[in-house]
Amino acid sequence: MASKTDRVMSLRAVRQLRRIRAFYAAGLLLWAASTAWTGLEAPGSRQMWVSTLLLIVFTGLLLTASLWLRRLEAAAPARPAHHAASRKTAAPRHAHA
Repeated sequence: MASKTDRVMSLRAVRQLRRIRAFYAAGLLLWAASTAWTGLEAPGSRQMWVSTLLLIVFTGLLLTASLWLRRLEAAAPARPAHHAASRKTAAPRHAHA
């Protein structure tokens, strides 16, 4: 059984990987558009090859982040732990004068 700190670290890692995956997807779209534009304007130029290289890099980063996220989600429990306050502390307090 995993400890509470392991579960919290796992949930934090999943959240961070989701954010970074969105960043890498945006980078992938940007470099795909840049590569297509540069390929039409100046095919075979140095700028086109740099755009292509960065497109490949962001594709690899996106795939790596997606694989790590899938692996972490498979290892994590189906539902996260419920961290609500207990009924004793959640009960409304009345001021008695």
